[in-house]
Amino acid sequence: MKKISYLLIFIMIASCTSNTIFEKPKDLIPRDTMSLLLQEMMIASSAKFIKNKNQQKNINYMPFVYDRFQIDSTRFEASNFYYMSKIDLYQEILEEAKTSIIARGDVFKKIQTRLDSVKKDSTDKVRNYQKRLDSLKILGKLDTLQLNNKLLDEVITKE
Repeated sequence: MKKISYLLIFIMIASCTSNTIFEKPKDLIPRDTMSLLLQEMMIASSAKFIKNKNQQKNINYMPFVYDRFQIDSTRFEASNFYYMSKIDLYQEILEEAKTSIIARGDVFKKIQTRLDSVKKDSTDKVRNYQKRLDSLKILGKLDTLQLNNKLLDEVITKE
């Protein structure tokens, strides 16, 4: 009975080993390129629900990503399955992609704050010029009123 239980335990342990590591594909996408590709894919999938310049939504940008990296979806799938079978390596690739996207976001936020400050400065300048113009217009009206009063006084004195 002990021999059978030892045999069953051995079979269970042997069957629990991982056989999910796939063979390395012939046209495997290099690790650094895979990280860049995943970044672009994350951005493309996020941009699907944002309106573009032509006010269009729900556009699939993935073909543009594949064209940019000059690969097709089957090559990506094969490489992705291979990297997913090596979970530690895949986790590192995803972390690199995530930190790079966060860094890009920070750069774009800085650019946006600069543009906002430039817009604010320019609107402030326009408001200041508008105030000056308004004050000049008021002064111009006062001058015309004074001129009209002088003309009126002349007409009255001539009579």
